[in-house]
Amino acid sequence: MKTTRPTESHERVFLVGVGLKRAKHVPGIDAGDAERASLEELAELARAAGAQVAGSIFQMRDKIDPASMIGRGKIEELKIEANLHHAPLIVFDRNLSPTQLRNLEKGTECRVIDRTQLILDIFARHARSREGQLQVELAQLNYSLPRLAGSSKELSRQAGGIGTRGPGEQKLETDRRRIRDRISKITKAIEAVRKQRSLRRETRQAIPLGTVALVGYTNAGKSTLFNALSNAGVLVSSKMFATLDPTVRAVRLPSNRRVLLSDTVGFIRDLPPGLIAAFRATLEEVQESALLLLVTDISNPHHTEQDEEVEKILKGLGVGDRPRLHVLNKIDRLPPDEVAAMSRNHSFAQVSGLTGQGLEALLKRIDDELPVDPLLHLHFTLPLSDGRSIALVHALGRVLHSEVQDSEMAFEAEIPESVARQLKIGPEPVPA
Repeated sequence: MKTTRPTESHERVFLVGVGLKRAKHVPGIDAGDAERASLEELAELARAAGAQVAGSIFQMRDKIDPASMIGRGKIEELKIEANLHHAPLIVFDRNLSPTQLRNLEKGTECRVIDRTQLILDIFARHARSREGQLQVELAQLNYSLPRLAGSSKELSRQAGGIGTRGPGEQKLETDRRRIRDRISKITKAIEAVRKQRSLRRETRQAIPLGTVALVGYTNAGKSTLFNALSNAGVLVSSKMFATLDPTVRAVRLPSNRRVLLSDTVGFIRDLPPGLIAAFRATLEEVQESALLLLVTDISNPHHTEQDEEVEKILKGLGVGDRPRLHVLNKIDRLPPDEVAAMSRNHSFAQVSGLTGQGLEALLKRIDDELPVDPLLHLHFTLPLSDGRSIALVHALGRVLHSEVQDSEMAFEAEIPESVARQLKIGPEPVPA
């Protein structure tokens, strides 16, 4: 009887986590706790990839086995467990070397992938733009290149002619060459798209609007908060990495200034460097931003460790010292007394992107801390006949008082420095 392979959306997977007994000690955290939390996170990643988690095992070791990660005895146990749970796919919560991958597949007689491969699969599912799809393929090819199996001894044919006769290339070398050629083509295509995006950014920057980028751990509620602030209608999902392609929207602040708000891909612990390099689409928005909103899921018991991972990636991007505002999201999930206690610490902004709680205060904080195009408190006059300039003051500034004086309109207003320059308002303005 012919068995049908389960569809990808219902593929059963078995998860494997490995902790080290002699790992660097973190005060208040027992050995293996971080790895167990990471294994729980791996389960969420697997579900985001459309898999059904059939079961998992966790092993504490003195050191990693260089040949198989978990040792021969554990491989046999893993084989039995995977068969009992009818899971043809085994996912490791650590990155595997090519040798470990081959030995594990041979020993378990199952398909084996690691954390990076799972993340790449999720990225491939969620990338919608042409650039996002190219970036996913580039990351996948760069990851697979050193992992090509060298067991095949088949020889590929070469074109005839002087200097080309001989045994030809091994199939392995042919595959490597094809992958390198494809990597080269994708890199050029991405660079072309990147130049187009740079031109669009220059066009935006011709109008002096500051850019505010939302950054944070995946599933911290960035897209929900982004929608609440901008009414953008971006996909909101409890699955990890639901947002990959960059989204930028204009948001008006209480001062009447407008800023560009950018939603970015969520970060995660042990995010592969190849992925960081590939996803420049969203990460460039982070690098070009004037202010970072570091969004934390305050209801998550591991939020401190998650924020540390985000800080590592921000430093890697060269924006570790960029002005930022720490936003504690999902306060609606906390008891009222905890929210009241946090409110005494004014270094954070407490919000709920879902209910809208604290959003007005957050916009005011952004207004106060945005280092671009500062507000100026000015007294000036404009001709009544210059309707365009008068409309510009009302549209982009905050008019405190105005009155008609003969053929002019006298203003006391707070307006952005760029608008003051555009209107050629003098004398030398005094900052608000």
